[in-house]
Amino acid sequence: MDYDMTDIPAVYDRGRDHGPEVLDLWMHALEAHLQNLNVIKILDLGCGTGRFSESLADYFKAEVLGIDPSAKMLERAREKQRDSRIQYQRGSAEAISLPSGSVDMIFMSMSFHHFSNRALAACECRRVLREQGVVFVRTGTREQIRAYPYAPFFPSSGAMLEELLPDRTELREPFERRGFRMTAWEVITQTVAPSWKAYADKLSAGGDSILARLSGQELESGLAAIRRHGAEGVAEAIVEPIDLFVFR
Repeated sequence: MDYDMTDIPAVYDRGRDHGPEVLDLWMHALEAHLQNLNVIKILDLGCGTGRFSESLADYFKAEVLGIDPSAKMLERAREKQRDSRIQYQRGSAEAISLPSGSVDMIFMSMSFHHFSNRALAACECRRVLREQGVVFVRTGTREQIRAYPYAPFFPSSGAMLEELLPDRTELREPFERRGFRMTAWEVITQTVAPSWKAYADKLSAGGDSILARLSGQELESGLAAIRRHGAEGVAEAIVEPIDLFVFR
């Protein structure tokens, strides 16, 4: 999806910001796989609005370069930037504008499925990563589609997710062909809303690229169904599973 041709960047954070607890969850998850690696420079590849860039810089006390192809996403990232150790740059995963062997960590959050050439992106990651560096890929996968909390409420979303998301083998293959080895994989469950009503409110903000492709009728019908589900059922937090792959 070309985000610059949509209004999604303006509302992305409202729909996707899950609070400091979720950011801390992911920072701790990354740290657990670093094996005492001294992280000086991080590439946030497909950084979008910089949703993770600030936490990466603060948690690891590192310089962060956020790269994204969307000018609108980067404009939003710069508007809210607080940490001077972060720089944002327009670019693509297939042609990373960094010297070879210049970063210690590469972090990708929900961006892998947007790459136009995954093999070339993996090759570029291999080029810019230092020898002892690590690549983290945070992503949805086809194996988790049925566990997505909104999928049952939007009938068309399942096929769209199936088409867009990689399965776990597809994700590993381009990295392993370029000399990486997967050293860890886990599914991390994050809380995305305290209730079904709050979840519907977040979805209605318009920050999800799959839901943005639905007809207006299906979107409104699904949101209404989520709200009814919350009104009829017990109060519960809404969680979603996200895969984390670690490559060296």
